[in-house]
Amino acid sequence: MMSSIPAARTPPSTRPQWWRDAVVYQIYPRSFADSNGDGEGDIPGITARLPYLRRLGVDAVWLNPCYVSPMRDGGYDVADYRRIDPRFGTDADFDAFLAGCHDVGIRVIMDIVPNHCSAEHAWFVEAMREAPGTGAWRRFHCVRGSGGSGQQPPNDWQSVFSGPAWSQLPDERGEPSGWWYLHLFDPSQPDLNWECEEVRTEFDDVIRHWFARGVDGLRIDVATGMVKAAGYPDPDGSWPHPHWDQDGVHDIFRRWRAIADEFDDRVLVAEAILGFPDRLARYLRPDELHMAFNFSSLTSPWDAASFADAIRWPLEHNDAIGAPTTWLLENHDIARAVSRYSGAPLRQPLENITILDHVPARELTQAELARGAARARAALLMSLALPGSFYLYAGGELGLPEVLDIPDARRDDPVWHRTGGATVGRDGCRVPLPWTADGSTYGFNSGSVSWLPQPAGWGRWSVEAQEADPDSFLNFTRRAIAARRSLDLVGGIGDLMASGGVLTFTRRSAEAGVLRCTVNMSEQPVDIDDDTIVAMSAPAEQVFGEPVRLLPDACIWTYA
Repeated sequence: MMSSIPAARTPPSTRPQWWRDAVVYQIYPRSFADSNGDGEGDIPGITARLPYLRRLGVDAVWLNPCYVSPMRDGGYDVADYRRIDPRFGTDADFDAFLAGCHDVGIRVIMDIVPNHCSAEHAWFVEAMREAPGTGAWRRFHCVRGSGGSGQQPPNDWQSVFSGPAWSQLPDERGEPSGWWYLHLFDPSQPDLNWECEEVRTEFDDVIRHWFARGVDGLRIDVATGMVKAAGYPDPDGSWPHPHWDQDGVHDIFRRWRAIADEFDDRVLVAEAILGFPDRLARYLRPDELHMAFNFSSLTSPWDAASFADAIRWPLEHNDAIGAPTTWLLENHDIARAVSRYSGAPLRQPLENITILDHVPARELTQAELARGAARARAALLMSLALPGSFYLYAGGELGLPEVLDIPDARRDDPVWHRTGGATVGRDGCRVPLPWTADGSTYGFNSGSVSWLPQPAGWGRWSVEAQEADPDSFLNFTRRAIAARRSLDLVGGIGDLMASGGVLTFTRRSAEAGVLRCTVNMSEQPVDIDDDTIVAMSAPAEQVFGEPVRLLPDACIWTYA
């Protein structure tokens, strides 16, 4: 067998409809790079690392929110949708970052948070000065409570962050009134009322603002939650839920698509957490959104049959309407893939797990870390072979594990606080990146403090340490992205099978014919009979003249 990769093709980021097969790098701004030593990452820090991103080979970056915010929920509580928060830099810093990205052929996707705003947003501040249920409250969900005097919540809707989704408003004397406002997340994040035309018009303008400024796309937070069922009924166990996936959201997204189409090659990406591929595909109809994350690939356990279903069903429904599928293995809301795939017990049984608590129950052993890293490499290589786009969360290219030993006093996630520590939340996947092998913050900044504490030995996974190792997770990721681009994979998949713990499928390469991807999720080696190795996630055993023996927890691309 020989290893063979064709010459590089045109980067997807320079093609029309670049988003269909782009590799997008997700950046949580507080945790990427800190330029001024205050302990929090910022936009100038990201700009300074653009050579790193260019060498990684990504086509675009997605920035988590960096708007003005009191940061009660990591920036997802927005107080001003048009301004950069001073903790991240200035508007001029953002414009310099955007220009720097475009200069090196990297597109920029911003987050937009339309389901809710911050309690410090001017609209909510204005509403709180008025009597409940009047005037400015039309922009929010302000509802009379149940019971004789309205002292009970209007219904039994529950917050994603635990507890009731309603908070009671005070009357003019400061006493509890019979009025409640809705917050599907934290009380500091009141839900906006999308039946109000003023809300719709405002966000039309916000979208035009960022597209006119040069941003290439918007990722839509909580895309399925923006419209609530009339009358706020209690859920009855059927789908759609009264505050998820209501038909009215599609009218909003048709309106947004028309705005996007006013500009050149802009993209709208949905965070739509749905367990029904047919329902998810509705968001991707030709006059709605361009992309939606396939969360089944994010939450699948290390099992060939589960991954096959996570691939098969989204592709079947999306292909039917000509929409791409969007893959991811990590993001800012779920424990790191290395830890999830480690085989260590989780905090809850897998069948009851939620994204917010998909976290190992204890520190990992070295053997579990090694197993998780091998599986994460294999899953990465598999994902890069699939049709559609792939989102790589910052630190995923380093094989970072989840940080489990954050002191209680340093935890920041509202999930931790609202559950009294019963759910540890998402801080463990948001710990600042290690850039150097040594130093008080491992190169995250020139100071001595980071907003979340980095664990001892964090430099083991640093960029500096991995640069020097040709077999490191970082260098493997670079090679895998380069191979994906060079092969110029086209069309859908063929021969998708899961048998005996081994997952296989084929793609057609414009340069090299048929490419086969094989992932060994079993506990035994498997023989690969194809003639030429293109890329692989782990060393393999081979005797001259004999088939390659693919070890457990490994992936290989071959010419079929």
